[in-house]
This record gives sequence, structure tokens and C-alpha cells, in this order.
Amino acid sequence: MIRTKLLRDRELLQKQMRWLELSLDECGAIGIKAEYSIEEFGKFETLCSRYARSIDFLVRKIFRTIDAYEFEAQGTLVDVVNRAHKRGLIESVDELRLMKDIRNTIVHEYIEDELTEVFDEVLEYGKKLLAVMQTTDRYIEKIAAE
Repeated sequence: MIRTKLLRDRELLQKQMRWLELSLDECGAIGIKAEYSIEEFGKFETLCSRYARSIDFLVRKIFRTIDAYEFEAQGTLVDVVNRAHKRGLIESVDELRLMKDIRNTIVHEYIEDELTEVFDEVLEYGKKLLAVMQTTDRYIEKIAAE
């Protein structure tokens, strides 16, 4: 049963990665600039939403599912992140914390001008987030095959 959940969550992770990668490619082509057209801003806003959902999904769902699969006590989010670090899924707990801080900024910015200030960080850390998601996907593939 837990293996089925792990594999189902992996499929959802792969789907989330595809959407994040699509937005990263589109916004990378636009680049960072002083002003954006309505269409460009919309694409960056979509990227920000996908980034925020991806980091939440990864930490709150996928990392917890891996913990359950490997019979780890659920514990706090700090415990979950520390175990992900020990598994080699993330290079640095501090970097993941920064990614979560960017997510919090996105979620709490309601003014267009202030949201544009995080576009460069979302592009940079979105690529890092995608890499963590890919590493996690490979890890799930490995443990599910054992």
C-alpha cells in the first residue's frame, strides 16, 4: 500500500516537474527586464505559482511519503528536511530554507511591482528546485525497485 502511494506520488512529482520546467523555459527566454508586457508578466506570475506549489509539494508531500516508505517517524518539517539532506536529496538545508523563503514572499506579495522583484530569484532558484525534484525522482525510482 505505501509502495503504491510512493509510485503515485512519483507520477505527480514528474507532472509537477514538467510544468515547472515549461515555465522556467518560457521565462528564461523572456529574461529579467525593467518592464514586462501583460503576456510576459502573466508567464512570470505562472512561474511563481508553480514554484510555490512545487516547493510545498516536494517538502510537505514527497519528502514525507519517502519518510513513510522508509519507516521514519513523521516528526516536524525540520526533521523531514534534515532526513532529505541525509539522503542526499538536497545539498544544503539552508538553501532549501531560502527556497521556502522565496515561496513565502511570492505567496504574500499582492502588488504587481513587488512581485516583479522576485522574478530573478524565482528563475535562479526554480532551476535549483527542479534539480532537487529530479534527484528526488531518481531516488524514488531506486528505492521502489529494491
